[in-house]
Amino acid sequence: MSKDVSRRKFLEKIAIGGAAGASLPLWTNIAGAKARLPQRTLGHTGAKVSILAFGCGSRFLMYKDDDEAVKVLNHALDLGITYVDTAYLYGDGKSETRVGRVMATRRKEVWLATKIPDRTRDEFLRRLEGSLKRLQTDHVDLVHIHDLRHADDLEKIEAPDGALKGLLEAKEQKMTRFIGMSCHTDGAVLAQAIERHPLDCTQMALNPTGTGGFEKTALVAANKKGLGVIAMKVYGQEFLIGTEGGKTDADTLLHFAMSLPVTTAVTGMPKVEMLEHNVELARNFSPFSTDKMDELRRSMAALHDDMQHHLVGHLDGPSGHGHAFWA
Repeated sequence: MSKDVSRRKFLEKIAIGGAAGASLPLWTNIAGAKARLPQRTLGHTGAKVSILAFGCGSRFLMYKDDDEAVKVLNHALDLGITYVDTAYLYGDGKSETRVGRVMATRRKEVWLATKIPDRTRDEFLRRLEGSLKRLQTDHVDLVHIHDLRHADDLEKIEAPDGALKGLLEAKEQKMTRFIGMSCHTDGAVLAQAIERHPLDCTQMALNPTGTGGFEKTALVAANKKGLGVIAMKVYGQEFLIGTEGGKTDADTLLHFAMSLPVTTAVTGMPKVEMLEHNVELARNFSPFSTDKMDELRRSMAALHDDMQHHLVGHLDGPSGHGHAFWA
């Protein structure tokens, strides 16, 4: 009952439009006016961002060189994407460097988020300083502690000299406007972090397999506290895309994530064709029904354990699934 009420309230709140239009040809030239995608409010930050976010992880690094990657990211902004997600660990700063070339001229158009992996206060702040230089900005809009893993990891983060102290100081020092944590595998631990600390946003793995239990734990906690929620691993690093064994197509997986009570869904888009296709999906999006969502959860539940195993110890990087799918 409460889940249905919560979902109904969410669907009433998002009020997303997006009239259907003709599909955009490759490398559409948008003259003068920026295309608009449906937007949602990023929790209590009050910011409105596109429901599709541009992921700058391993799939962004698949572009053959910096020039091509920069061209594609500029194109994404032209198409109406306003949320850009990067991290130091994406190529040990390579992703941030590529993003920085775009931020040098388009910073005001973008909600810019990065993630820092270090677990001590000093290392966290030092790493963030380097990230800001690579991103060619004096601040990001959001910085996450990257990849919360388990209870012991949270304890390390919460130590007197831990990364949480650095995260809070980064906000005080205006290195970032808002703060959060990301997590791939343990929704219960992320829920604890959300409940204990003054976070603004959180990023979590959300797909129909129920991996990590995020829908029933961290997502509930985040919605209760009014955090902005970023859905990731919506394709499970392409592990969930297929025609056999309970798998499904990429569009269905992205549609599922956007139908949850989240602000935006971040995906890697290593080909311009996928970028433009996903933009069209977002522009014409309407949420799945409750019955459709439940049907997907049931049909993909058998993949839960394999998906969980796939993400344990995960660091975003090229995978066999990704290269096979995008070849």
